[in-house]
Amino acid sequence: MSNNKRPRRIILDLAVTLDGFIEGKKGEVDWCIMDSDMGFIDFLNHIDTILYGRRSYDLWGQYTPENEASDTEKEIWKLVHSKEKYMFSRTQKRTDNKVTLINDNIFEEVNKLKNKPGKDIWLYGGASLITTFINLGLVDEFRLSVHPVILGEGKPLFIDIKQRVNLKLVNTKRFSSGVVQLCYHLNDK
Repeated sequence: MSNNKRPRRIILDLAVTLDGFIEGKKGEVDWCIMDSDMGFIDFLNHIDTILYGRRSYDLWGQYTPENEASDTEKEIWKLVHSKEKYMFSRTQKRTDNKVTLINDNIFEEVNKLKNKPGKDIWLYGGASLITTFINLGLVDEFRLSVHPVILGEGKPLFIDIKQRVNLKLVNTKRFSSGVVQLCYHLNDK
C-alpha cells in the first residue's frame, strides 16, 4: 500500500464456554459475563466495521437494551450501532439501509474492505460465517473469551474447518469473573 499503513485486520472476538460452545442448545447466551474490566468498550473503539451472518444480524444487528439495562450496557450498544455493518447471506437479496448485504464473492469483498482505510473489523458471527471466514483464511486475530461454564451441548465454535490453522498466542488476560481471554494471531501474520 502506498500510504504504508497495514491492511485492516479481521478480528473474531466472541465468548465461548469451556467446552467450546458459543450458544446453548436453544440459542441461549445467558452464561455470557460482561465485566467492565474486560475492555470491551476499548475493543469497540478500535473497530469501525462489524460483519454478521444473517441470523446473527436478525438477532443482534439492531438490538436495543431494556430501559433497566446498566449504563455500561447501553453505552456498548450505542457504540455497536455506530459502526458500519455488513451482513452475509446466500438467500436474502434485500435489506434495510442500516446494513450492507454481501451475497457472494466473500473472499474478494472482504479483501476490498480490509484494504479500505479505517480501523479493524469485528467478525461477529454466527458459526456458519465464522467457518466460512476461517476456511477462506480471512481471520487475522482470534480473540476468545473463555467463560467458566460447561454447557454440555449447544452450538460449537468450530465446525467443518477444512484445514489446520496454526496460531500464535499473543496475549492472555484473566478477569475476576473467571473469564480468561486468549488472543491468537495466525502464525504467518
